[in-house]
Amino acid sequence: MGDAFGEGYAADGETPVHKVRLDAFRIDATAVTNSMFASFIKETGYRTEAEQYGTSAVFHLLVRAPERDIVGTAAGAPWWLNVRGADWAHPSGPDSHWTEVSDHPVVQVSHLDALAYCAWAGRRLPTEAEWEYAARGGLEGKRYAWGDELTPGGEHHCNIWQGVFPGANTSEDGYLGTSPVKAFPANSYGLYEMAGNTWEWCADWFLPKYYRKSPMDNPQGPTIGAGRVMRGGSYLCHDSYCNRYRVAARTFNTPDSSSGNCGFRTVRNGS
Repeated sequence: MGDAFGEGYAADGETPVHKVRLDAFRIDATAVTNSMFASFIKETGYRTEAEQYGTSAVFHLLVRAPERDIVGTAAGAPWWLNVRGADWAHPSGPDSHWTEVSDHPVVQVSHLDALAYCAWAGRRLPTEAEWEYAARGGLEGKRYAWGDELTPGGEHHCNIWQGVFPGANTSEDGYLGTSPVKAFPANSYGLYEMAGNTWEWCADWFLPKYYRKSPMDNPQGPTIGAGRVMRGGSYLCHDSYCNRYRVAARTFNTPDSSSGNCGFRTVRNGS
């Protein structure tokens, strides 16, 4: 586990590379989709944190909302707009609807929202170690979930940014925003979009120095941290500023945060 190439950001704590042993687990082949999340909402009546707050973050090129519903920008990241009425059912703002992208990953969900879904489904979020093991697909020490080259044979294996961020995406991989699940080849474990498309919440708290002392057997992450771990990168990642679609890459966000580029997948114990 960890960055074998020395390519990670120092503040992310992707090193040292270390051995990990995990008990058997089963992980979803794809991120939880809008249609799957809609079933949860229909059965439980759950209201996400974005719905309760009334706003959420939408990338500026994807906003579908009247001007009056754009109520601010993110400090230091003006490409993120705070949009009134953006939530899981309206991922790009009030003029969008999940039924238009039913087979895309659900977004605009916080860590707490993901946990609520897991409780309903009888599953849980993966630990960071489980996520990385699954993403590697048996390819030990490789850069990506499919090998060391980003586009082997000129073929795109993930949905990330092409062009000049944040204003010009050439969409060479076919997508400006999210893609449907299973739009790109699966890794060797049959898992789709373990890189790009949407970030995925993990169970762990994020602490950059954790790898220096993490246990070998079933690490659960630290007991405190700056936020909850997110893995995999998203459709906004580009090597000019966010080279985090590598399989070892890691970042975090506060547990109550939601945005248009973060979702999750679930696991359960056992083989």
